[in-house]
Amino acid sequence: MFVSELDRPWTDTPFAFQGFLVRTPAHIEALRKYCRTVFIDAERGKDVEEARRAASGPAAGAAPEFAIRGSTAYRELETVESEFARAHEVHSHCAADVAELFAEVQAGRILEAKRARDAVARMTGSLVRNPNALMLLARLAHKGQGLQERAINSSIYLIAFGRFLQLSRDDLELLGLVGLLQDIGKLELPDALLGKRGHLAPAEFKVAKTHVQHSIEILRATPGLPARLAELAALHHEHQDGTGYPERLSAGEIGLFGSMAAIVDAFDAMTMPRSYAAQLTPSQAFGVLYRLRGTAYYGALVEQFCQCIGVYPVGSAVELNTGEIGIVISQNPQRRLKPRVMVVLDAAGLPARPHKLLDLMKEPKAFADEPHHIRRTLEYGRVQVEPREFFL
Repeated sequence: MFVSELDRPWTDTPFAFQGFLVRTPAHIEALRKYCRTVFIDAERGKDVEEARRAASGPAAGAAPEFAIRGSTAYRELETVESEFARAHEVHSHCAADVAELFAEVQAGRILEAKRARDAVARMTGSLVRNPNALMLLARLAHKGQGLQERAINSSIYLIAFGRFLQLSRDDLELLGLVGLLQDIGKLELPDALLGKRGHLAPAEFKVAKTHVQHSIEILRATPGLPARLAELAALHHEHQDGTGYPERLSAGEIGLFGSMAAIVDAFDAMTMPRSYAAQLTPSQAFGVLYRLRGTAYYGALVEQFCQCIGVYPVGSAVELNTGEIGIVISQNPQRRLKPRVMVVLDAAGLPARPHKLLDLMKEPKAFADEPHHIRRTLEYGRVQVEPREFFL
């Protein structure tokens, strides 16, 4: 059934979407915990969706026919605490590498493929050992909305997403290169266009879209990169219903990697400070992705991405029922609504010393008759935390 309304505001619950399809017993358990009554939309249940698809036949934006899960099983080889120091080193090296790579392009020189591949291999190694540490570090190290930071974030998200989908190690590294280099063509655009506040005029947007072709040309001119990279880097603005750019591809034409890249690019853009629109919380960004599934984004992958990142993504700031503010430091895969949280501000908004670590799956007591739980998520960057305060 499709739950369309609750008996309380959605913001008082941990649900990322205002309206969702009940698919598992865990959904029912969560609804029961927060609500006495829910309202369903009888026209949007799974049986109705299937009947409509059967009656209408294939359509633009229909689910593409490709497998979205691989067969490589990954185990967490390190805890987030033990991996964090290595992740800090990896992130620092990658930031320096990406700065050099982008400087090369701006100076008109050929991109150094080995430096890019080595950076991605290091990030992949950390994310394979533990998928939380590097994502946490990337968000704690957040400084703005520069191209370099977005490139690293997109690379990390795509590698982590591929790991969640059990894709091969080679595929993870290819996805990492896609995320790192798919927007490198923006270096060829005017600075005034990239930094403009507010929406672009139609003529300006036409120029902005040329960054895809610039990226293709830069990557094709770079020896030592995977043969498919330029082709894959051109896909993250294509939409499932054929309304994207530059080629107006649809569904299966975009493929798995392109569909993943589109979701990651949109999520990272929405949750970072933007000159042209308000920054969204992770839950708000999930809501946008969910509403646009089947049109802009492949619906099955949107759901998988939400499961991968979690309702409360690693690195996000959350407000607890005690009024304290914490940072999500790792997921509990069995119960995504109950991550591990490190309290950094007390209820008065003052720095908490020492930091208090809460594993919400163990339901630590906040009050005599109530365990700690998350009240809401906050925008990335809302709480500034020095990475060295975490496990270093």
